Amino acid sequence: MSDTAVSPPSYQCGGCGARVEYSPGTTMLRCPYCGHQQQIAGAGREVREYPYAGLLARPRRPAASVGAYSYVCPGCGARTESDALAQRCQFCATPLVADAAAIELVAPEAVLPFTVDQPGVCTALGRWCRSRWFAPNSLKKISEAETLKGTYLPHWTFDARTVSDYQGQRGEYYYVTETYTVTVDGRQETRTRQVRHTRWYPASGTVRRDFDDVLVPATTTLPEKRLDQLTPWPLAEAVAYHGDYLAGYHALRYDTEPEAGLAEAKARMAPVIERDCRSDIGGDEQRVNSVDTTYADVTYKLLLLPVWIAAYLHAGRSYQVLVNARTGEVIGERPYSAAKITAAVLAALALVTAIVVAYLMNR
Repeated sequence: MSDTAVSPPSYQCGGCGARVEYSPGTTMLRCPYCGHQQQIAGAGREVREYPYAGLLARPRRPAASVGAYSYVCPGCGARTESDALAQRCQFCATPLVADAAAIELVAPEAVLPFTVDQPGVCTALGRWCRSRWFAPNSLKKISEAETLKGTYLPHWTFDARTVSDYQGQRGEYYYVTETYTVTVDGRQETRTRQVRHTRWYPASGTVRRDFDDVLVPATTTLPEKRLDQLTPWPLAEAVAYHGDYLAGYHALRYDTEPEAGLAEAKARMAPVIERDCRSDIGGDEQRVNSVDTTYADVTYKLLLLPVWIAAYLHAGRSYQVLVNARTGEVIGERPYSAAKITAAVLAALALVTAIVVAYLMNR
């Protein structure tokens, strides 16, 4: 059920009266029909980080309790219910963008705008298709897909100063000469060898590290592992959030609460801290028995990252491909061609057979 009425801004073209959309790689809105452009207002504001303690003190609704928004299209007047931050009107394709200040959730602070446009993503998909060994010929149709959807995906970023006290052991190698016997031509011979051993010493200490922009997906719509494969992102190029960057694209709202996001961020910090502990212990080997970390000056922000999503059918199964809309990196599922694999195996067997036959004939 819808619980929030949304009146999105009008994205009417000032040149022909059609609609304007965000133009990838710019700070402009552009009409796809007449080419009219207009500057995004407020572009250039500095991106801010917010104290995490302040977030906990501020009342807010859990994401799961916020229902769908009821959009009233400024173009045709149609009503659309959706839990997306941005989409298109299903009747006239007018961009629908929610007012971030009225959504009863943590508002996006930053956005990494699209730079790879639709022709660019088709080119990236074409390269990806051609590089897939043993893929069926039908895979090339992905690059011609008309169902590509440009989507902003929410992510949390966290900064923190950490101080970690550890207990462990430092291992130092030493070598012992051992004597052993071997049988050579029926005779016993005595030989020696150096055998490595490790001597362990107790170790403890304190390491410090400042973390900046630890990135955590804030949506469960796509698998976290898949989203992590799209990294690295040029986070330094993120700009202050403005709804105009979403015009013409789909944008998801977060469903992972910031508390869960921080817990995951700490889990991502942990291996880095352990490496610091091992480096501090020194020696030839290290054992880290315990780490007690204190987090200070923790800050956060909600960031929207651009992804092109393509889905295609092959042999009755649906496959999904994601494209980083800043770098063009493509990751995704792919089918295998049984015919091509069989042909490759037969060719390999034929080659081996030819080599064996040639060898036997020349003996």
